[in-house]
Amino acid sequence: MPLFQAAWVFYLNNAALVLNSLALFYGLCGSWLILATQLRTLRARRLLSSDAGTLEEELPLASRKTSRLFSLVGCLCLGLALLLSVASAQF
Repeated sequence: MPLFQAAWVFYLNNAALVLNSLALFYGLCGSWLILATQLRTLRARRLLSSDAGTLEEELPLASRKTSRLFSLVGCLCLGLALLLSVASAQF
């Protein structure tokens, strides 16, 4: 039996398990991305404050845009995980 055919048969027999596994994958990826973005932002602020001597320094615009994009993608992954988890309850 070819691999894709076996995967399709497994999906048809265990749809909720497959959707929950996919939701778990997206949830872990999204949460890791948000956590890594927060740590990156804290490290950048700490480096800026050690250079300037104050904690009030703002991050450069490119860094803020990058952090915002990564946080948005992380939130989208968490939202997709929630939708997949809710959809798996229908099976």
